[in-house]
Amino acid sequence: DFLGLKTLTLIKDAIQIIKDKHGIELDPESFDIEDEKTYELFQRGATNGTFQYESAGMQKHLKDLKPSVFADLIAMNALYRPGPMEYIPSFIKRKHGEEVVAYDLPEMEEYLKETYGVTVYQEQVMLLSQKIAGFTKGEADVLRKAMGKKQISVLDKMKPQFIEQAKEKGHPEDKLEKIWKDWEAFAAYAFNKSHSTCYAWIGFQTAYLKAHYPAEYMASVLSNNMSEISKVTFFMDECKRMGIKVLGPDINESVLKFTVNKQGEIRFGLGAIKGVGERAVESIIEERKLNGPFTSIFDVTKRIDLRAANKKTLESLALAGGFDSFSNTHRAQYFTEQEGGGIFLEKVIKYGNKYQENLNSAQVSLFGEQDETAIDEPPIPQCEVWSTLKKLNAEKEVVGIFISGHPLDDFKLEMNNFCQGNLDLLSNMESIVGKEFSLAAICVGAEDRMTKNGKPYGILKLEDYYASKDLYVFGEDYIKFRPYFIQGQYLFV
Repeated sequence: DFLGLKTLTLIKDAIQIIKDKHGIELDPESFDIEDEKTYELFQRGATNGTFQYESAGMQKHLKDLKPSVFADLIAMNALYRPGPMEYIPSFIKRKHGEEVVAYDLPEMEEYLKETYGVTVYQEQVMLLSQKIAGFTKGEADVLRKAMGKKQISVLDKMKPQFIEQAKEKGHPEDKLEKIWKDWEAFAAYAFNKSHSTCYAWIGFQTAYLKAHYPAEYMASVLSNNMSEISKVTFFMDECKRMGIKVLGPDINESVLKFTVNKQGEIRFGLGAIKGVGERAVESIIEERKLNGPFTSIFDVTKRIDLRAANKKTLESLALAGGFDSFSNTHRAQYFTEQEGGGIFLEKVIKYGNKYQENLNSAQVSLFGEQDETAIDEPPIPQCEVWSTLKKLNAEKEVVGIFISGHPLDDFKLEMNNFCQGNLDLLSNMESIVGKEFSLAAICVGAEDRMTKNGKPYGILKLEDYYASKDLYVFGEDYIKFRPYFIQGQYLFV
C-alpha cells in the first residue's frame, strides 16, 4: 500500500520544531516501542491529535483496555471498525483476566495468544490453516483472498479440504466445524495485520511526540489544520486541557505556521491571518533575522518590504493583535481617522515608504551618516482602547476565531452556577430529546427569513466555548425573541 498521509507531514513538522527549539534531531523510526510515557498517554485516552486513536469511542476503549504492549495497539486499530467492534469488550476483558482465554485447539495458542484468543487478522487464519490442516502457503493465500473479498463459492470449496486434512492430523471434526464457522463469520471483517501494524506504528509515533514534546507536537497539529477553523478551535481547547498556552500572533515571535517560543508556549502562525500572504511573512522573518526584533510600528514600516507586506497585510496584523507587543501603541490607534482623511496606519505606511525612498536615494550627511531626520514620525493619535469584545471580534474577523480570550469569559461564574449544558449538546439531538437544560452563548449573527408560505422566521447564530450553532425560530417564538437578534448580544437560553 502506498498511502498519502498528511500525518507524515505533521510528524516531520513536529520534528523540525523540536530541532529548532532544542537542537536535537529525532528519528521517529527509532522511537522506543516500549516507552512507558507513551503507553500512559494511551491508557489515559489523551489521544486527541494522534493518528487513528483520537475518536471519542476509541478513547473510551483505550481507557478500559490500558494498552501496555504494541500488539494491543495493532489489535485495537484492526478491531475499531464496524463489525469487529463488537469483539472489543471481550478483547478487553480477556486482557485483564476477567474472561477466560480459550482456544478450540491447543495448537491455536501460538498465533492467537497476542490477541487473547480473538481472531483479528487475515494472517492468523493463513498461519492456522497451514498449522492445523497442512495448507500450503499458496492455499492459505487463496483462503485469505476469499475471506477478504467474501467469495462464498471459493470458501465452500475449501471447507471439505480443510476438514479432511485437519482430521488426518488428528483434530476432532466438531472442533474443526466450529473453527470454520468462526472463520466464515470472521470473513465479514477480516483485516490485514501488516496494514494495521503500519498504522499503529504511525499512531504510536504521534503519541510519543505528544507525550514527550507536547507543545511542539500540538504546534504542528495546529499548523497542519490551519485551513479548518473548527479544528483549530478544537486543538486550541486541547492545548488548554494540557496546560499549554496558545498566544496570538506576534510580529517579533511568529513565523508562517504555529511555533513554540522560549517559554514553551505555542505562538500563532502569521499564515493563519486572512490577508497575510506567505511572501509578506517571509519578508518579515528575513528582516527580523538580519536586524533583530521590531521596536515599534514605525520601525516595522521603515524596515520591511512594503510591496510584499502591503496595507491589507498590516491592517490584518493589527486587527489580530500582531503589534500588541509594542508598548507605545494599541490596536484602536492604528484605525483612528486622521485630519485630511485616512487612518493612522496609512500615515505610518506613507512614512515608511518615504523613509525607504530617502534611504534608497542614499542621502548622506556631511559626516557620512544616513539622514534619518529628513522625515518625522507622524504623531500617535490619542484615543480610547478597544473594549475586550471589540478586540475579540477583530480577531475573529481576520482569523476566524477568538484568540486572546472569549466574549463569555466575564460570565464564567454565572455559567458555572446556572448552566447545565452547552451548544455542543445540539450536535447529537437524539441524546437530548425530552431533556431540559440551559446554556449561555453570544449572538454572532442573525437573519430574518420568509417561508414559502410567506411567514417570517429567523436564524439565530449562537456561539459558546464549545461550538457554533444556528437556531431556527418560527411562529410566536420568532415574534417573542426577535428583539434578541442582535450581534454581540449575550443570551441565556
